[in-house]
Formats: sequence, C-alpha cells, structure tokens
Amino acid sequence: MSAPTQRGRPPRTTRRALELIAMRLFTEHGFEEVTVGQIAAEAGVSERTFFRYFPSKGEVLWHQFDDEVADLRAAFAAVADDEPMMTAVRRIVVAANRYRAEDIPELRTRMRLISGIPALSAGAGAHYDAWERAVGEFAARRLGTSADDLIPLAVGRTTLAAARAAFDAWLERGDADLTVYLDRALAALARGFTPDSRLPAGLDSTMDGV
Repeated sequence: MSAPTQRGRPPRTTRRALELIAMRLFTEHGFEEVTVGQIAAEAGVSERTFFRYFPSKGEVLWHQFDDEVADLRAAFAAVADDEPMMTAVRRIVVAANRYRAEDIPELRTRMRLISGIPALSAGAGAHYDAWERAVGEFAARRLGTSADDLIPLAVGRTTLAAARAAFDAWLERGDADLTVYLDRALAALARGFTPDSRLPAGLDSTMDGV
C-alpha cells in the first residue's frame, strides 16, 4: 500500500537538512568555492531562510558541536556529589561522543573539514571556549570557586586539549572507536599522565598519544 499523498505546504527545511547539504557541497567542491546561495538553492529555500538558521556558511558545521555543549551542561548538573570530579568529567565527555556506526562517516567528514580548512579552524575559538567553559564551570562548582579561578580554568582547558588530541589521533588512525581514544586520553589526564600499570607496556604511548 502506498503512502498517502501529503497536501498543503511542503515540509520546512530544517537546520539539519541545511547542514547535510552544506557538508556534501563542501566535500565535493571545496569550502571556499561553495556559496550560501548554492546551499540554499540545493535545499530549495532562499538565502534569507538560510540566515535564519546560521550566521554564515562556516557555522553550519558547528551545529551538532553546540548541541553537545548543551548536553554536557545538563549532564554535569546531574552528577552525584560523591562521584570524583575528573571521573565525572571523563564519563560525561565519553558518553557525549558515542555515535552509531552509521553516523561515523559523517562525523569523520565534519571533523576533517573543520581541521583541514583554515577558515573553519579560525572560527573554532568561540565554540571550543563554550565547551571548555562547560567543563570549567562544573569544576568550579565542585571546588567551591569561581569559574574564572585558576584550577577550574585549567580543568576546562586541559580536558579540551585531551579531547582534541583524542579526536586527532582517531581521525589519523581509526583503528578503534572514538570513545576508546577519548577514554584513554582523559584517564591519562586524570592520573597526571603517569603510566597505567594495568595496561601492557607501551600501550599508553601508542594509543593515547601522550
């Protein structure tokens, strides 16, 4: 039995649809060569509609990352008081980056675009700052200090650095799930990058990138 014919106005183009179209065009033609007008035309909308969702074409690729920041904040707010701070950070960051197998190719495409295109890398600061701030604010609550104090700032920034190292190693090697890289990098951070006696000799340096 065929699906009933829909009547009335066509479905609205979503932020997600624009994101997928933009990624495809960037991959096929290059970021610099693709215009907002081309993305909008592929989606069947006006440029004005595109700009309701995104301030620029580069911001398209940060949509899901910004959603992750919101998820981190919600997860940190629910952490039990007796869970050690860095244990909670490790658990929550790893959980936020669990992807279905079918979503991995898209994730790799997105991360390669972001890391490989100077214009996108240059605009990454505000997004990474928000991610870092989410971690730092959690640390500040645990430590009873301001988020602008030294240790919360250090927790946020070193956690971001470890997570980015895990992403870079995963993109380069791809020999294990992303969460394996994240878990090992954040575990190494939590123990001060001393060797983990539970792992075979050499595994820290080959898998953690530390």
